[in-house]
Amino acid sequence: FTVEEGLDLNATLLLPLGQEEPIPVMICLQGHTAGAHVSLGEIRHPKDKDGKAGDRDFARQVIARGMAAFVMDQRCFGEREDARPKALRSPTSKKDPFSDERCRHQSMLALLLGRTMVGERVHDVMQAITVLDSMPEIDSHSIYCMGNSGGGTITYYAACLDSRIAGAIVSCGFSTYEHSICRHDHCCDNYLPGALKFFDMPDLAVCIAPRPLVVVSGLHDPLFPPEGVRPAVSVVRDMYTSKGHQERFHHVEGSEGHRFYAKKAWPVFLKQLKQ
Repeated sequence: FTVEEGLDLNATLLLPLGQEEPIPVMICLQGHTAGAHVSLGEIRHPKDKDGKAGDRDFARQVIARGMAAFVMDQRCFGEREDARPKALRSPTSKKDPFSDERCRHQSMLALLLGRTMVGERVHDVMQAITVLDSMPEIDSHSIYCMGNSGGGTITYYAACLDSRIAGAIVSCGFSTYEHSICRHDHCCDNYLPGALKFFDMPDLAVCIAPRPLVVVSGLHDPLFPPEGVRPAVSVVRDMYTSKGHQERFHHVEGSEGHRFYAKKAWPVFLKQLKQ
């Protein structure tokens, strides 16, 4: 489908067998992985990690729970990687372990156009929702979004900006700015010019509440550490409590690092959908 003039996006929609239509759907977003096929649990390249590693096989998890899964590549990753010859690319990752040359060039081009990579990716999610909303087999009132790392960050911003997202799972992509992208050398696709003049990341959750929201984090995540996640979670919890819907927000903290924690997160999220 077309996301903007001259730019199409290939996506995969998986429907669970034997489910009565219309079916709830989850948009699945990977972060800095080899691509959206990781959500399918597929290994397409030698550098791929098994999608089951770190519970990143989102689509398989979604289908197993009777929901449809919409799998799409974010800009800069998978089928949407930089198409320039490798000779033109600067291997920044060799100098900086937290930098990724796949997203740097396109993010800088977005700035030249007066845009941001965050904004472009959120726009793509919103266009995907419009497509899903038009499909008779999909329950347009039950469109959800989930992601880990950069996928979690875009899930969060998309839920803030588009009320058609009925609930979200934000994994390892949420914190105060001070303790995450201000402190560590994150990839440039995470930054919003001028943001701190107006808000911190958790402040935006007022745009999501009281819709169901699960924040997932890792106790030993170096990029979104507990000292940034926990105070941000406290801000969001107060927002939901003030609206009388504290049961629709939950924080899941895993014992490891920068990964999804399926066994902990799914029971909480599914319980929220019933409340």
